[in-house]
Amino acid sequence: MLVYLVKRVLYAIPIALAVGFVCFMLVQIAPGDPINAIVPPDAPQEVVEQVRRDYGLDKPLPVQFALWLGKVVQGDLGRSLATGRPVWGDLSSAIGNTLTLALAASLIGFVLGCVLGGLAGTFRGSILDRVATTFAVAGVSVPHYWLGMVLVVVFAVQLPWLPAMGAGPGGSADWVWDWAHIQHLVLPAITLSVIPMGIVTRTVRGIIAEIMNQEFVVALRGKGLTRFAIFLHVVKNAAPNALAVMGLQLGYLMGGSILVETVFSWPGTGLLLNSAIFQRDMPVLQGTILVLAMFFVALNLFVDLIQTTLDPRIKRA
Repeated sequence: MLVYLVKRVLYAIPIALAVGFVCFMLVQIAPGDPINAIVPPDAPQEVVEQVRRDYGLDKPLPVQFALWLGKVVQGDLGRSLATGRPVWGDLSSAIGNTLTLALAASLIGFVLGCVLGGLAGTFRGSILDRVATTFAVAGVSVPHYWLGMVLVVVFAVQLPWLPAMGAGPGGSADWVWDWAHIQHLVLPAITLSVIPMGIVTRTVRGIIAEIMNQEFVVALRGKGLTRFAIFLHVVKNAAPNALAVMGLQLGYLMGGSILVETVFSWPGTGLLLNSAIFQRDMPVLQGTILVLAMFFVALNLFVDLIQTTLDPRIKRA
């Protein structure tokens, strides 16, 4: 197990470097000049050149990348071009809010997906299977930003039961586990959970349906085991693959919540990315994309280790 862990960590290092290079280059090749976010349009050319030198934007791209990577390794993501504040200061609170939203959405989506997928896979061809499949298809087909707007209209405007914007009362950006803040979490969490719910439902249904047709299940039935006991054996065999899919979906929720966070003005990394894109704030863009990508790499590594623990076939391999 230790050897496998060391190998996976070593494999993750070049992946992390490649991700860092891609994050740096994607922002560099984007149209527009980031200096325009700092200096006014009528600024003298010498002022523009001085600001460009101060931020190191006058150097060749390889040198810029080397300098940027050196600072990142030391934990310095630079300063925002728009606000002048350290990127990590704004990013740390945004990551916490996005993680809270992603965990709430994943809890809803994974629980519903496992339940619906388990029922559909166990009772194939039944009304439960058709209902679960319908929910799954609807979940992956409906645009979540459109669903978010519909939920706002219904539950925040027509039926003023839940707040529509922000992470807390008065537009607070600091998350606290109390009822006032949880109310702000309900609508964006439900909106963000529909896609993973549909994907997990379809995945779990397919895995369980395949396992139910295997010979060891027939042998268990021949031994006289109850339906519930057989189902437990099926769940143990389906858990590693289902866990891998859920781990990937959690990573997608962290990085793919920009539209949902914009709709609900949720102060997370998605809203931070949205404002940085319009302001052409390169340090914020690079830092946010890099941290989210590193989170995805670390999550993949964690899921691989959990799979190895749960599935003895991977251990033997």
